[in-house]
Amino acid sequence: MHLHRYEKIWLLFGVSMLVVFLIVLGVGAFAQGAQPPGQQHSGHGAQRETVNPETVESTAPFNQLGLKKIGENEYDAYMLAFAFGYGPEKMEIPLGATVHFHITSKDVVHGFEIPGTNVNMMVVPGEITQMTYKFTKAGELLVLCNEYCGIAHEMMQTRIIVK
Repeated sequence: MHLHRYEKIWLLFGVSMLVVFLIVLGVGAFAQGAQPPGQQHSGHGAQRETVNPETVESTAPFNQLGLKKIGENEYDAYMLAFAFGYGPEKMEIPLGATVHFHITSKDVVHGFEIPGTNVNMMVVPGEITQMTYKFTKAGELLVLCNEYCGIAHEMMQTRIIVK
């Protein structure tokens, strides 16, 4: 098999770019200590929290869903995703409040997105997904599932009312 001179040049260029890419990726992942979520060691981020998805509804704090005041205009929101719905059905949040969302699923993978904000999480059964957001605009926000979770997925929603 005979390769033309230009074919050899392009082949060498392509292999060189692949090697450069793998070196950059390796340096970024290993030298800088990048690790998947839940694998962090103390000092490098929060540990992954889990809960038994079969008993989550009777396990604190998910046995009392909703908003819990933890400070001056600061709240924890405990939520549960399940087939075609969220618990609680709606939440009222004071304007200017900082909310720490804690959400898990009891059945399949769901999404948790509040359009118009940077709140967008994947909700995995048995894992407690967390995100913090400060609500600075009054109004009614729709929370949508953006991960296909089965028939009637498009009906899965809840509301957040910011007053």
